[in-house]
Amino acid sequence: MSPSESSARAIAITQGDCAGIGPETIAKAFRDAPEALRGCFAVGELQTMRRAADAVQRAGDSSLPIAVIDGPDEAWSVPKHCLPLLALPGLPGPAPWGAISREAGEAAARCVEWAATAALQGRIAALVTAPLHKEALSLAGIDFPGHTELLQAAAAAHAGVALADMPVRMMLANDELRTVLVSIHMALRAALEAVTAPQVLETLRITHEALGRTLGRAPRIAVAGLNPHAGEGGLFGREEIEHIAPAIVAARAQGMDVHGPFAPDTVFMRARNAPGHPGEFDVVLAMYHDQGLIPVKYLGVEQGVNVTLGLPLVRTSPDHGTAFDIAGQGLADASSLIAAVRMARQLAR
Repeated sequence: MSPSESSARAIAITQGDCAGIGPETIAKAFRDAPEALRGCFAVGELQTMRRAADAVQRAGDSSLPIAVIDGPDEAWSVPKHCLPLLALPGLPGPAPWGAISREAGEAAARCVEWAATAALQGRIAALVTAPLHKEALSLAGIDFPGHTELLQAAAAAHAGVALADMPVRMMLANDELRTVLVSIHMALRAALEAVTAPQVLETLRITHEALGRTLGRAPRIAVAGLNPHAGEGGLFGREEIEHIAPAIVAARAQGMDVHGPFAPDTVFMRARNAPGHPGEFDVVLAMYHDQGLIPVKYLGVEQGVNVTLGLPLVRTSPDHGTAFDIAGQGLADASSLIAAVRMARQLAR
């Protein structure tokens, strides 16, 4: 362990839903990218991770060893091509591959809760979350629909503030495009009603502050309209006139570099940073979940990273779900998880 490693905090990777591909992507990442995962450890259940290691075993190779650790700092001393695991006591064991279950939801939530507490207490540098299943989470009696809401609640409780006073936003990013969402997991009808000037302005503020720390300068933010052609002067809807444009004006008055609203069918192309086509913007503010996530995911889920903005901790996640249909077959691609670890390390500096 080098002197720089000895003073660095480790990164926790939660196992996700044990019936999905999360555990095996973790095992595959530690097997194939040991340098990228140096100083990382999994948080989960021993038999779950052993089963995952067996699932990704290649012909002629021995199974990936699991090294059980007692605390985050021990992750640095685990040999390469081993998977450091902080095994939480009392977690349910592995559920059948591809099965939605209360036990899997409970185990996934408890891993996230442990990692969130450790991050808020400064015992780890960041957490990377393998995918969980929202229905399994609900069966376990968890009142929150996903990671973002779970972490928001944990951070609010730690700070002693109301949930409304800990606003968070989702950013999905890869090397070519970043997008931040005004609303996250809600029905489309409710998401449309969430497009208000205060909501848009708060999203702009969170984006400006978070990306400003990452880029070392004020980010150039494009704002997508809600309606086709950004409303076409009110012909196709007045949300741009009554809510989005006033929020942009207010953001500019506060010193933010914000532009729009632009037609949502072209703004993502303008922001895309591709070879021979430098993006015009650092990030696009999207009005609802699918408007913002489809363009990034279309560019390739294997490099996409989900980042939660607005929290007093660093959290990233791979850009894919539990993929129950291929779980346990060793087919899952670990690239997005590795990208999420790299981004978490960058954000935690």
